[in-house]
Amino acid sequence: MQSPWEKLKQFHWNDRRLILVAVIIVLILLMMDFNNRMVRALELEQQAEAMTTRMAELEQTKVYLEAQIAYATSEKAVEQWAREDAKLIKEGDIPIIILLPSKPTPTPTPVPRVEDKPLSNLEIWKELFLGE
Repeated sequence: MQSPWEKLKQFHWNDRRLILVAVIIVLILLMMDFNNRMVRALELEQQAEAMTTRMAELEQTKVYLEAQIAYATSEKAVEQWAREDAKLIKEGDIPIIILLPSKPTPTPTPVPRVEDKPLSNLEIWKELFLGE
């Protein structure tokens, strides 16, 4: 029986080259697979970061909507809606209804102003002393 070392010596150079080429091809295939996996890992990391950002935005929206729901179900909001939108009044309130006139009110015509003519200084002194 031959030892493995002796069997290896029996290979010819061509056989050794063939094994070397096969090993190199396998290594190249492994490197290509590793490269593809690295690219996919990078894509998944970017996608995870985008999802984290989107989740934070949705959380903020949820908090805002919960605050809106809390306000909408409060007594203050219900009363504000009832008075402003539904035009309801509380018991004891006196309703005021504004009635529009059936015909439009006429606009008054302006009265012309009578202008006094200015008095001369002599007429002013005469008026002061004589009182005419």
